[in-house]
Amino acid sequence: MDVAKGSIDGGGCPMGGDGGVRALLGRTNKDWWPEMLATEILTPNGPSNPMGEDFDYAEAFKALDYQALKDDLTALMTDSQPWWPADYGHYGPFFIRMAWHAAGTYRTADGRGGANSGQQRFAPLDSWPDNGNLDKARRLLWPIKQKYGQNISWADLFILAGNVAIESMGGPTFGFGGGRADVYEPERDIYWGSEDKWVNQGVQTRIDPTHGFEQLEGPLAAIQMGLIYVNPEGPGGNPHDDEGMARDIKETFARMAMDHEETVALTAGGHTFGKCHGNGDPSTLGGAPAAGDLAAQGFGWVSGEEHGGIGEHTVTSGLEGAWTNTPKQWSENYFRLLLDYDYELVKSPAGANQWQPIDQKPEDMAPAAWDPSIRVPTMMTTADMALKRDPEFRKISEKFRNDHEAFKDAFARAWFKLTHRDMGPKVRYLGPEVPEEDLIWQDPVPAGTMPSDSLVSEVKARIRASDLTVSQLVKTAWASASTYRKSDHRGGANGARVALAPQKDWDVNEPAMLAKVIDTLNGLRGDMSLADAIVLGGVVALEKAIGDAGASCDVPFTGGRGDATQDQTDVDSFAVMEPEADAFRNYVGKKKLLVKTEEMMIDRASLLGLSVPEMIVLIGGLRVLGANHGERGHGHFTKRSGQLTNDFFVNLYDMTNVWKESEGSNGEEYVATDRKNGGKTWEATRADLIFGSNSELRAVGEVYAEKGGDEKFVRDFVKAWTKVMNADRFDLA
Repeated sequence: MDVAKGSIDGGGCPMGGDGGVRALLGRTNKDWWPEMLATEILTPNGPSNPMGEDFDYAEAFKALDYQALKDDLTALMTDSQPWWPADYGHYGPFFIRMAWHAAGTYRTADGRGGANSGQQRFAPLDSWPDNGNLDKARRLLWPIKQKYGQNISWADLFILAGNVAIESMGGPTFGFGGGRADVYEPERDIYWGSEDKWVNQGVQTRIDPTHGFEQLEGPLAAIQMGLIYVNPEGPGGNPHDDEGMARDIKETFARMAMDHEETVALTAGGHTFGKCHGNGDPSTLGGAPAAGDLAAQGFGWVSGEEHGGIGEHTVTSGLEGAWTNTPKQWSENYFRLLLDYDYELVKSPAGANQWQPIDQKPEDMAPAAWDPSIRVPTMMTTADMALKRDPEFRKISEKFRNDHEAFKDAFARAWFKLTHRDMGPKVRYLGPEVPEEDLIWQDPVPAGTMPSDSLVSEVKARIRASDLTVSQLVKTAWASASTYRKSDHRGGANGARVALAPQKDWDVNEPAMLAKVIDTLNGLRGDMSLADAIVLGGVVALEKAIGDAGASCDVPFTGGRGDATQDQTDVDSFAVMEPEADAFRNYVGKKKLLVKTEEMMIDRASLLGLSVPEMIVLIGGLRVLGANHGERGHGHFTKRSGQLTNDFFVNLYDMTNVWKESEGSNGEEYVATDRKNGGKTWEATRADLIFGSNSELRAVGEVYAEKGGDEKFVRDFVKAWTKVMNADRFDLA
């Protein structure tokens, strides 16, 4: 089970590197592989998903013969195929690595990555150096996927195969939840980095060791381009940087939602099984799948050697050997071998740095993968050695070595978290093996009660009669619901976590104002949940804003949300979700942004699942409703504050205004003056003026500014607003 792919060429990059290609999205597949077929030009003609809008994967999964599928997967584990034979006659370690790497791209900063949609099938992930030869694992699964068809997605199959692999080798699992619907094209809104070279192609780590991970760019978590986690040979390939190796592991895994104990448990548990592959010459390998020959039919890294580069001649990570003497069964041997032996630095046949036990006993050696009568030395990577050399990791390793039951439980739970972290609340899980226990990282919310129509009417009347303003109610409802991320289905209005730490103290939420609104709503809501009352407050505000503007439009409300407690809220986990910028509230925090504020706006809209028109209409409406952070006047292009009008667009596109950058604002703020008299008219930010500057955004905004656009604007705003308010209502899907 190779831990990284440091020696295989990922396909190369033909471009010179200034590191600045597409500031938001970084390198694209076309940048890496210019000859790749441009199927995306067909996207405007219709969605790529062949299942159609009416296909319900949850219903299809419920019809699955789950036990039969698991039985078939178990049989596959020992059904070695000559075109890619199984190490030790067992594919289990191979499928564990496949599942691990499918899930291990998850990162907490933006919730992107992970196994949730089966992205490992597509570039760039299918061709990352760290995913070397996993194309063969996916192809081994094809007969089973073909047999069960639409009842099991590739995304679910990857993770279930990993679970079955562990179980088939006697290892512990905690459960399995299905429900990961497939996509059928790469997710192009994920920023993987801007480097123009893969790991071990002369690229240093993504941090300056003197500053730590503060310099790791934006949401990135992996330490180098093309890696899932860290370089197993050491930082930048240096096997002697013990401090840097431990630092990289701790911070990288933390950015992927794992604490130090979970990190040790996962590493040791995963490396209890299988081996690394570096018994050959990596220079003979062909390109990655995305750069592979047409006749290879999706296979990458094809060897030019006569033996085909398979079996005992396989080169994947470049490292070579097993971690334990029992590579196809769960055991206590990983910690024993790691802690009891002294190690020396050696080179693998492929030239990679690895560590070998000194004077290893014959009984502690591993069987050769292709001849069990032969014993060969075990090995450790530089990453493994950090679990021994770092004091904090060493303490955890000693604990698990002395208490195997604790290790088993920790590994099972950490594996479950790794493979389910991006699925969101447990209500989305499907199947007979969903654990009953609620885990705090699942963001549990008690079941809500649907309020009666009479209660809704009573609470609405109380809110209308209160001293809460349209601005305050809109801000609070938006602060609660807009935390939702479609990437990992976290956040949203359900649970009312906006009233709990850390969200109640976020600067973007204006804590003093928020506390007043929450306190007032708590006194008005009666038996209604606070989560419902917050959303209902937004409804009341919109109804007033629409009526005051002389328009009419029903604002839907669907209750049934629950209220989470502080004990059900992982403060550290939610802390990473605090916005550095929120264009919807015209907010920019104190931290210097690495990308333009308008790019942050697009990113946030993407995480909310908004289309371009939805984003535009929401920002235009929020501006005139007074939803700016701290009563900021920028972008408040109206003389009818608090009314839902199209004034933002009408006044932005008024050619009597001349815009100029505000002195000392560093390109963030602007002021408009009247062309005739030179008097000041409006103030704006980049997140306002982009709707007049960018031709695509302007084209949509003009629709709302033209004659008749005011009525459409109100209807579209209410629809988009309701979408955000209900984004996390999986019970309504």
